Amino acid sequence: MSKPSLARGTRDFGPEQMAKRTFIFDTIRFYFQRYGFLPLETPAIENLSVLMGKYGDEGDQLLFKILNSGDFAGKLEPADLHSGYKVLTGKVSEKGLRYDLTVPFARYVVMNRGTLLMPFKRYQIQPVWRADRPQKGRYREFFQCDADVVGTDSLLCEAEIVMMLHDILPALGIRDFTVKMNNRKILTGIADSIGAHGMEGPLCVAIDKLDKIGREKVVEELVERGFSEESVTRLDPIFDLAAEKDPFTYLKSLLAESETGMKGIAELETVWQLVEQLGPENLKLQFDVTLARGLSYYTGAIFEVKANNVQIGSISGGGRYDNLTGTFGVPGISGVGISLGVDRIYDVMEELGLFPENQTTSTQVMISNFDEQAFRFALGILPQLRKAGINAELYPDSVKLKKQLDYADRKHIPYVILIGSDEMASGTFTLKNMKTGEQLKLALPAIISHINAG
Repeated sequence: MSKPSLARGTRDFGPEQMAKRTFIFDTIRFYFQRYGFLPLETPAIENLSVLMGKYGDEGDQLLFKILNSGDFAGKLEPADLHSGYKVLTGKVSEKGLRYDLTVPFARYVVMNRGTLLMPFKRYQIQPVWRADRPQKGRYREFFQCDADVVGTDSLLCEAEIVMMLHDILPALGIRDFTVKMNNRKILTGIADSIGAHGMEGPLCVAIDKLDKIGREKVVEELVERGFSEESVTRLDPIFDLAAEKDPFTYLKSLLAESETGMKGIAELETVWQLVEQLGPENLKLQFDVTLARGLSYYTGAIFEVKANNVQIGSISGGGRYDNLTGTFGVPGISGVGISLGVDRIYDVMEELGLFPENQTTSTQVMISNFDEQAFRFALGILPQLRKAGINAELYPDSVKLKKQLDYADRKHIPYVILIGSDEMASGTFTLKNMKTGEQLKLALPAIISHINAG
């Protein structure tokens, strides 16, 4: 007999945890819909031809591949075992678990472009899987909440994402946060300015690790990736840009010779102007030139959100991708989106004690069960409570009252209706407040009004 266990990087969620997670999902969904996004779901399993090559080399290695059904190794030759993991994977696996929600969304857009109203705004709340090393705040299975707009180049979309984040996070109780923003065109311009034309990809992958491994290790990785010592030295002003009072002006002087870099700066300045016109309270938007986000499909604005004073990575990220659908044969459909990591948001809220107290409460009132006669009588009351919009349950067994009240207390049920012979005769029942201990004698309509009043 095997001992039950969980796969590393995965978790069970009990009722108390699910109540809290549902609060997060419902809050995010509410604001996604307020901003005009429509719901969408895609399969957990995608063809590897859809997934591979969209996330860079490191992302490809983190894809969970699914072995082909049946004798998956039947057609392998001895030489295949020495041909490298990419060739071998292609012969034993055709499908994989989705790595994110953006690439499957792009696949959906391409397959349904003839029927979609453009611009198309969709939100998606589903799990994704990554073969990463599990650690605090990093799981192999986790939920993402994505909102994307495709079919428009308007920078209003970027500004709306900033505004939406400023609505969602305070609604969850997370008020001390920073929305960091950069533009991949600026990073391309930086690569050009340091004499590393065409190497913006590895530059982004390395710089994206700055918060995790520090400046010295990033420099070492850049050298390992083929950047010259001169190019790395010329990056010094970029690393120090955060100290500048007017970073855009300073950056313009550094990237004056890069048309692409200057375009990226102009786009960010426009987004800033639009956000200011939309008038958020207590704006927490910050330009971060070292923000790179390693995913290779971003082409414009990139976002990352940090919850301050908590030792957890980013809780949200996203950006503009101008040609993701082009990898499926339909170029020219621009999109921009944001993804919120529910599991990390949960950990932040748990650490800071931000969940409302009533999130663990499902049942509002329980009816006691003294004996068979009281049980039968309660069966007539139970549907009336539910029809009145009250979450109600009847204790199923005739046991000692203490056990029933202990059950209600441990389940955080705020009220218990006590029904005995006197109550059945009079039609007036005892309503016990489990928090205060107060008991009231009320008829059923008055009980319903009392519970609904709060």
